[in-house]
Amino acid sequence: MTFRISGLSPEPFRSFFGLPEAELALLGIKRYRVDAKPGFPDRVELKDAEPGESVLLLNHVCQPADTPYRACHAIFIREGATQPYDAVDSVPESMRIRLLSLRAYSESGMMLDADVIEGVAIESLIERMFGNPQISYIHVHNARQGCYCGRIDRV
Repeated sequence: MTFRISGLSPEPFRSFFGLPEAELALLGIKRYRVDAKPGFPDRVELKDAEPGESVLLLNHVCQPADTPYRACHAIFIREGATQPYDAVDSVPESMRIRLLSLRAYSESGMMLDADVIEGVAIESLIERMFGNPQISYIHVHNARQGCYCGRIDRV
């Protein structure tokens, strides 16, 4: 089964890059200096930020559907991230090394399936979920902290 994994567009976050701490705090955003890898997975490029880099921790509406499954959660964005991850049949390392929760949705945004899997085996769960023709897309979350990781679509 062919699938596409994509990260978030950097556009909604660019205006936060470089803001002083006080202005970020007013927006409910916290800046961190990365001190370990892995540990700070960027949701634009879908890779862990390097030690010394700066990331922003902010709340993001990851499931905007007007259903009971509408959802938001904290995510990291690497300051300066410019190129959203977009790859067919390729899983980023930041997903491979984590325990993941996959949530499968209908076109209208209703959750139809969900499961947890080690990132090294994600393809098997993607294939199983997309075996259901009612499933339109899948959201990937870190299972432990619940943070949104990326989106998977059929190709």
